[in-house]
Amino acid sequence: MAMHLVQLGSASARRVALVEEPHLRCLVGAASIYELALYCLEHALSLGEYARSLATGEVLTYDEVYGGNSEWKLLTPVDVPEEPSRLLVAGTGLTHLGSARQRQAMHLADAPKADVPMTDSMRMFEWGVERGRPAEGEIGVAPEWFYKGDGSVLRAPFAALEIPDHAEDGGEEAELAGVYVIAQDGTPWLVGMAQGNEFSDHKFEKRNYLNLAGSKLRECSLGPELVVGAGFGDVRGEVRIERDGSVIWQKSIASGEENMCHSLANLEHHHFKFAGHRQPGGVHVHFFGADALSFGDGVVLRDGDVMVVAFEGFGRALRNVVREVAKTAQPVRVRSLA
Repeated sequence: MAMHLVQLGSASARRVALVEEPHLRCLVGAASIYELALYCLEHALSLGEYARSLATGEVLTYDEVYGGNSEWKLLTPVDVPEEPSRLLVAGTGLTHLGSARQRQAMHLADAPKADVPMTDSMRMFEWGVERGRPAEGEIGVAPEWFYKGDGSVLRAPFAALEIPDHAEDGGEEAELAGVYVIAQDGTPWLVGMAQGNEFSDHKFEKRNYLNLAGSKLRECSLGPELVVGAGFGDVRGEVRIERDGSVIWQKSIASGEENMCHSLANLEHHHFKFAGHRQPGGVHVHFFGADALSFGDGVVLRDGDVMVVAFEGFGRALRNVVREVAKTAQPVRVRSLA
């Protein structure tokens, strides 16, 4: 049975808690899921069994924490508190059967109707359909890959996701993400999965697909719950945008291997094949892609909008507000140390 964990913070302390709806049962002696994972790797323990053995602490009311009426606040379900640079946030795109159609339409929106070429994005998607699910022991085609930042870009549930002053836009991407820790021998271990909002700049990307890399260098959010032992077959959910208390856009979403052109094993291989991604003690948050975007339906998010991501079996909904930073005409100046 899957186990759900959350990380909590107060003005002076941190905790890990086991979700036992409608309560949170605190783990004794555990301040982070990261330290729990490292301990389990060092002592060859099951994370699920070890966490349950520690779940003998204070019992909190989940509604109070989730509603912001407690001294305890939800944190991201994984972090490296003292060294955020040890955490790498990345992802793969064009993985879902619905994602390529939106990308193709986005890049060809201004093209003459009589001239609709196949974009590089669609080619990459078709390669995934043909060779993204290799047989056991074989290696399939590489997916699209992107880098988002280190642990400093992760934002907690209910926190604002900023559209920076240099950005053209900001848009939600409702996804599932894998959380991995690297053992001392360089082996990647899956700790669990969480729902996430892989926030990015679709308007900047639309100008030219080569802008994809820059469009992804944005804040993102994860949680509230890390699901240990999560199923990843056919995962259904919903994403919506709320403005001034009303829903202005919503859509059903589908993730998991049954709805993707790449297998999970293939995505994991092509991320961890790089030696630099297998540094002992490292943490990886890897987004697996989305199949529905409000931007694809012409929605432009603005300051104060609330983005809501909810996947069945992954706990309470992830909510974040859009925060638009005032534009500035001042360039970043580099000083010389000569």
